[in-house]
Amino acid sequence: MFYGVLVMLGVITAIFFLFNVLPGDPATVMLGQRANKESVEAIHRDLGTDKPILIQYVHYLNDLSPVSIHNYANRNSLWYLNPDKYSWTPLFTIANKKAVVFKMPYLRRSYITKRNVSEIIVDTLPETAVLAFTAIIIASCIGILLGIIAAIKKNSLFDRLTFVLATVFGMSAPSYLVGLIMAWLFGYVLAKYTGLSAVGSLYDYDEWEGEKLNLKNLILPAITLGVRPLSIVIQLTRSSLLDVLSQDYIRTAKAKGLTLYKIITRHALKNALNPVVTAISGWFAGLMAGAVFVEKVFNWKGIGYEVVEALSKNDLPVVMGATLIFATIFVIINIFVDIAYGILDPRVRLK
Repeated sequence: MFYGVLVMLGVITAIFFLFNVLPGDPATVMLGQRANKESVEAIHRDLGTDKPILIQYVHYLNDLSPVSIHNYANRNSLWYLNPDKYSWTPLFTIANKKAVVFKMPYLRRSYITKRNVSEIIVDTLPETAVLAFTAIIIASCIGILLGIIAAIKKNSLFDRLTFVLATVFGMSAPSYLVGLIMAWLFGYVLAKYTGLSAVGSLYDYDEWEGEKLNLKNLILPAITLGVRPLSIVIQLTRSSLLDVLSQDYIRTAKAKGLTLYKIITRHALKNALNPVVTAISGWFAGLMAGAVFVEKVFNWKGIGYEVVEALSKNDLPVVMGATLIFATIFVIINIFVDIAYGILDPRVRLK
């Protein structure tokens, strides 16, 4: 957890300085054709972009920190505890009319829609999470099963065919290309047989009934997103299981007369899953961040779709906020993976 905090601090620092060296003025993005000198200066004062870069950085850290220091009296101060921006609980006051407060991290506001970035993320992240979770479940279940069969039938036609398909279709084809092929083939050419649509989100809008849940729209993007991790899981499961099956305790189990099913399920598979768990966890976090192109291809209204739209409009707060959320997901998932290691393998449990 301590290393996770350090990682997040590094990510925040990198994001802030990277996006602050990009060309473009947020004031002109927000004002458009209405931009004039007075309006631009007012926007800069509100955003704090008229201050030196290091002060802006400290202000950004203060906005993101759950425990932060703010001025509660001076409305013109950069550190003013603005109720339109922050939702807080006061902890204690300090000198010069400043207070230490506990608050939700403030991710700034969209330049275009004027909505809080946190609200945009709350609205769009669940759809991306559903898509990524479904994709990783498909990849995990099918991948582990095929990997086990490939390991048992080592050097057979099935083993070689699985390897070729995983390499060619899983590793070599980028997700946006696979998405275009899937959308065209199953959502257009074979649509009358599959009943699937080339585009669509988790919820469809009906003029009479409002939003309606449509799980069929989940099938094509989930399969597309799961193809690459599926190939990784197949190969990792196969190689790890083959390594475990060569161990002495497996030979002992065979000598005792245990069936192959019991050897695999009770002894070999549990010890072979550590690298698979690592891959699955990393890929799940990666799918949350990497669903951008797939969501765009299938018009899936998740956070990846929102990031593409924000990039096209130079709406940097949305991109920065989404990137921070992706990094947070990576850190949290890796913490849970460390815990899962101890559950799967007693040798790595913390005493």
